[in-house]
Amino acid sequence: MTTEPRAALDRLIAALEAHLAAAGRRQGEADPAVVSAYQTLADAFEEYDEALYDAYDEVTPFVLYDEAEDAAEDAEDDDDLEDLDDLDDDDLDEIDDLDDDADDDADDDADEDDDLDDAELPDADELTALGREDSTPRR
Repeated sequence: MTTEPRAALDRLIAALEAHLAAAGRRQGEADPAVVSAYQTLADAFEEYDEALYDAYDEVTPFVLYDEAEDAAEDAEDDDDLEDLDDLDDDDLDEIDDLDDDADDDADDDADEDDDLDDAELPDADELTALGREDSTPRR
């Protein structure tokens, strides 16, 4: 069943207005009227977004906040942090040694480049003595 985008938009606007009114009359943190208006608004938005896509192959720039997905992502992040906590001193020393080796290799490469820059090139007379036709020093 495909909903017309105009009808879905009208329901979305009505749901926004109902949510605003419920929020203005809130009777505490978990007010059932606000919770209901919130869910109606979320449903109306999804219906509008789907109708817009079905009719015009277009979407809105909004994403619904899903507490369950967010909680799952937080749990995954916590697991990643726990994995880091499980590293012992030997593991950390090994990682540090690998990093130091990479730094040493980079320093060695830079030193080799400096040696090439410091090398003396033969002058024109030396090149002529070596039998080179042109007097342009080459590397």
